[in-house]
Parts: sequence; C-alpha cells; structure tokens
Amino acid sequence: MRKILIISILFMAYNVVGQSINDYYTIAAENNPELKAKYKEFEAAMQKIPQVSSLPDPNLSMGYFISPVETRLGPQNMRFSLTQMFPWFGTLKAQKNAATLMAESKYQAFLNAKNQLYSQVATAYYPLYELLKLKDIEQENIKILESYKNIANAKFENGKGSLVDVLRVDIMIKDALTNLDILTKKEPALTSWLNSILNRKYNEKIVISKDLQIMELPMEYRKDSITTNPILQELELKKQASEVAIEVARKQGLPKLGLGLDYVLVGKGMNNFPDSGKDIIMPMVSVSLPIFRKKYNAATKEAKLMQESFSFQKEAYENKLNGTYYKLVFELEKERDLLKLYEGQVITLSKSLNLLFAYYSNANKDFEEVLRMQQELLKYQKMQLSSISTFYIKLAELDYLTAKQF
Repeated sequence: MRKILIISILFMAYNVVGQSINDYYTIAAENNPELKAKYKEFEAAMQKIPQVSSLPDPNLSMGYFISPVETRLGPQNMRFSLTQMFPWFGTLKAQKNAATLMAESKYQAFLNAKNQLYSQVATAYYPLYELLKLKDIEQENIKILESYKNIANAKFENGKGSLVDVLRVDIMIKDALTNLDILTKKEPALTSWLNSILNRKYNEKIVISKDLQIMELPMEYRKDSITTNPILQELELKKQASEVAIEVARKQGLPKLGLGLDYVLVGKGMNNFPDSGKDIIMPMVSVSLPIFRKKYNAATKEAKLMQESFSFQKEAYENKLNGTYYKLVFELEKERDLLKLYEGQVITLSKSLNLLFAYYSNANKDFEEVLRMQQELLKYQKMQLSSISTFYIKLAELDYLTAKQF
C-alpha cells in the first residue's frame, strides 16, 4: 500500500479573483440558520445550570385567628411562618455537574453541525466548479470544431474533400452547443443550492477560486483525529452526565432538611403578668421522610440504563467512523489513480490529435478519425474534471469525519 497520497491539480484562471472555499465556510458559519439554532440550544442548556444549582424558594405563610386563642399572656391574633428547605449535602453540586456536562454535550452537537455544514458547502461548491470548467471545455471544443468545419468546407469547395466531412462536424457542433446550453441552464440551480446553504439570495453571484494548492495526504491522514469527532465527544459527555445523574438520584432519595421561624402576634392580656402581650418567636427544624422509594430507585435505574445506552451508542458510532474512514481513503486513492490516468490520456490524445490533424490537412484523409479522437479527448477532459470534483468532495467528508478545524 502506498504511503503517500499525492494530488497536484492546476485550476484554469478566471477573469475575476475567486473566493476560496474557506471564505464560503466562514459565510455559512455566520449566516446558516440551522447552525444558529444549534448554538441557541447550547445557550439554553447553559441556563439550566443556575436553575438546578439553586436552593428552592423559601415558604412564607400567614394566618389570622378569626377566634383568637386565649393564652395566659394574651390572645394570639396572627401568625407568620418562614421555612427554607435544604437538599442533602452535595445534591446541588451534583445537579450542577450533570447540567454542565449536558450543556457541554450541546456545544459538541453545535460543533458537529458546523462541521456538517462545511461538508455541505463542499458538496455544493465543487460541482459548481466542475460545471464552470465544463463550460470552458465545451466552449473550447466548439471553437476547435468550428475550425475543423471551416477547413472541411474549404476542402469541399476546392474539390479535395467530402460533404460528409462537413456534415459530420456540423452534427458534432450542434451536440456541443446543446451540451453548453444545458450546462448554462444548470448553473442557476447549483448556484441557488450553494446560496441556500449560505442563507443568501438564491441568485447571488458565486465566485469560484481559480486554483488549489498542491496537496500531500499521508495514508493515515488525520486517522488519530477520529476520537475528536464531536458526536463521539457528545456521547461521552452524555455518558458522564448520566453517571453524575446516578449520584443525583441517590442524593435526592436522602432526607431534606428545613429551617424555619414562627412569629405569633399576641394581644394584651387581661392579667398584668410581666410578659403579658409579648409576641412569640419559635425557631423550627423539619426533616422530609423519603419513605416512598420506588421513584428514587426508578430514577437511579433510569440513569444507569442511559449511561449504558450512551456507552453502546459511542462504541457503535466509533466503529462506523473507522469503517467510513478507510472507505473514504480508498475512494481518494481511486480518484488519484484515475486523475493520473486521465492526465496521461489527455496529453497523449492531444499529441496524437495534432499529428492526425496535420496528416489530414496535408493528405486529405482520416477526417473521421480526427473527429473521433477529438471526442475522445473531450471525454477524458470531462472525466478529469469529474474526478477532481469527486476527490475534493470525498476529502471534505474525510475532514468532517476527523473534525478538522478551518
């Protein structure tokens, strides 16, 4: 197996300065509503932390004695009670840790959505590049065929050629013009597709980069980075949150402590005792009795089962990532090999076509072979472009798989 996967591609120059795909990554990250929604989910999850790490609200109650209770010190007219419950020691901290881990998992989901968005941009960007280059090739093909037609016409008028040669090249020109027309009609569809991902007007102009840098991809390209895939990180965080949730469920099944204060307004008594009419202040302590254990046991079991579920999900997804990784590496190798073949075929066919056309110009023979070879050359040029587009789409998928940061 080869140790180095090398692809060197030179793009044709455009009349305008193009935008690289990284520019469109940035635009998509700033504009895409789905990505914004994912970030809002993370922000919402962050707001859960202060909710679960705060004490419950204190209870204040007030009572008025319609028939005052007479005591030795005087009648009791009104009563106020203030109570604050406290969960078992460490409960709030455990709930905060669980909520924090779940919020972090939401952030990993956001990162995965961002990487997925980049892959979508690439899937729309490179076919558009391919189409624009196909238009250039088809236009060049039409120019060459028209020059062939002029020469065949001139030979026919001079009695050195056949009308069949003129008709043959005319048929090919019409085919080429039809293909060019189809490509022109297809361009708005691909442009609107990319603009929809960028959350822009469907007809906003897309400017494609005019070149790519030489790339060297080791066979184990970013293999170690699979473990940083956000989905794996998300599942690991959810697993840890479930582990903490077990502790939360256990602590919630322990008694809750309450501190309170009663204040009773006492009226002036009929007797002249020293403390007559003095208000009553009574501190209180309360303890909840969690004797109904089914709900606490069920909560603990639920957390354990979810922990196991996330563990299995992570293992399954990691296996899927590793399998997909080697599949993509193979496909990249295949496209590299095809590109190498197509490049050689284009060079050979171009040289052969020049020699064959020169022979036709001088000897008035093999015009049909000239046209056949021109179509063969066109076929390989198109296949070369298709392979380039496929290569970079697969590379974007591999970058998504390995959580490459742009």
